[in-house]
Amino acid sequence: MSLAPPTSPAAPEIDLRITLGRLTLPNPILVASGTFGYAREMERLVDLSRLGGILPKTVTREARPGNAPWRTVETPSGMLNSIGLDNDGIDAFVEHHLPYLAARGAPIIVSIAGRTAEEFVEMSAMVGDAAGAAAVELNISCPNVSHGVDFGVNGVLCEKLVAACRAACRLPIIAKLTPNVTSIAEIAKAAEAGGADAISLINTCQGMAVDWRRQRPILGNVIGGLSGPAIKPIALRCVYQAAQAVTTPLIGIGGIASVDDVMEFIVAGASAVQLGTVNFYNPTVSMAVLDALPAAIATLGATGVAEVVGSLQLKRN
Repeated sequence: MSLAPPTSPAAPEIDLRITLGRLTLPNPILVASGTFGYAREMERLVDLSRLGGILPKTVTREARPGNAPWRTVETPSGMLNSIGLDNDGIDAFVEHHLPYLAARGAPIIVSIAGRTAEEFVEMSAMVGDAAGAAAVELNISCPNVSHGVDFGVNGVLCEKLVAACRAACRLPIIAKLTPNVTSIAEIAKAAEAGGADAISLINTCQGMAVDWRRQRPILGNVIGGLSGPAIKPIALRCVYQAAQAVTTPLIGIGGIASVDDVMEFIVAGASAVQLGTVNFYNPTVSMAVLDALPAAIATLGATGVAEVVGSLQLKRN
């Protein structure tokens, strides 16, 4: 008779891999453009190779100095920003930043913003021709620059732009949408019709801050983008509505700061998420979330992320 204590069954192996159209990522935890710099700023705090994807700062065709200060304002449960896409331009990005990023071990999704459709198409092709990028995210939803949301609020323009960028670029194309529209579902349908491999939502919500004593706006650009925990309910609603309207994989963004937040977005319909504003006040959060994610998936009786995407159960009377 064996006196050895009984062994408990091994915990199931959790498959964290996700597929976004033509793009396969090792896990669903990405870091959002504009909140992680070019990753150099974070390499001493975060094991970059563990991330499902890195989205460096949005790049434009030419270098941009950005908006006048003030550029950021802290708000209750959030932050207003009006950076204005301050960046070195795509030539400098491809030559200087992309080689460094490509060597970090995580998929690199390059965020681009153009003033015109032609600029978007040109930059998509440039990123596709360069070594090191895994996908392109079209930032058609920035509220802090002139014409920054033109392609994100008009379904016809959105579809045409996505289709043109896809035709010009060999890499998967992701469309990043704005919540500042009448129907997020209609714009998601347009991005899908254009051939987007995935849809990111949401970018920031428009807002402003006022110094009433001086009777002036605080942001130099007057209006800025609100991000952080304050917008999470809006982002969740947008992901849920888009998930009901399209079959294209979704990437949830907005106020995500914990593994519970991640799971809420996945259950609501997102295949992946991007951590954004939280990187400013808790820069190691991505590692903590990755550590906790397998157990959270297992709690639902699943063995992989894909099994619980869009599994929200609606109450029926």
